[in-house]
Amino acid sequence: RALGLVDWSYDATDVDAPDLVDHVAGLDVTWAGLSLTMPLKEPAFDVASEVSPLARATGAINTLVRRSEGWLGDNTDVHGLVVALREAGVEHLTEILVVGSGATARSVVAAARRLGATRVTFMVRGSARPETVAQAREAGLEVEQTPLGCWPGVVDVVVGTVPPAVTSSWADALPAGGRVLLDVVYGDGTTPLMVAAAQAGYAVVPGTEMLLHQGAEQVRLMTGQEPPVEAMREALTAALAGVAASAVVDGSER
Repeated sequence: RALGLVDWSYDATDVDAPDLVDHVAGLDVTWAGLSLTMPLKEPAFDVASEVSPLARATGAINTLVRRSEGWLGDNTDVHGLVVALREAGVEHLTEILVVGSGATARSVVAAARRLGATRVTFMVRGSARPETVAQAREAGLEVEQTPLGCWPGVVDVVVGTVPPAVTSSWADALPAGGRVLLDVVYGDGTTPLMVAAAQAGYAVVPGTEMLLHQGAEQVRLMTGQEPPVEAMREALTAALAGVAASAVVDGSER
């Protein structure tokens, strides 16, 4: 509406990873693009006829844009992360701790590198995914690993990329003294990592901030127009308020 695209629509569809190729093949020419969440960010490489250098480097496609010759696979998560962290005051960082090591973690690594990071620590169960470690090293980052829940002292910036249930039993051990925590998970309200970070004195950035800014970049790619970020922020705020109100009603009814 803000862009005057009154004949456009944007809807949600559930697609399982094995069905993505066939699903996209069945879309007609009226489709300008697709926004992809996990677990579709890696299977999307089987759809794209062209892949942006950033999506190739991160091994994660969260955006498909129709081109005359096929679909362009791109990654706007990196943009969303960079802007969300900058708005929280992170213009430059040296080290970052990433909880998880999957496709979204690789976008975090790329964003951290853009912000000047030279070292990344992956907090993981077992070992970090080899492709994620390789990407970080190729970007010039020193790589460390630590088990889930074992915080390696004070960390300047922390980014969570795993479901809240994974962190619920140990998030509160987050040491004080860090600067910013961003949890990319959204949709379930405040996460254990966010609660712990607030208590430890971090500036807390919800995943919806990353969602807003990566979505704005998708608007640019799909429409060719400047994204109306403030209008998008207002719509997102209203949607979140509606979800919160619904949760209260549902809770009282139960």
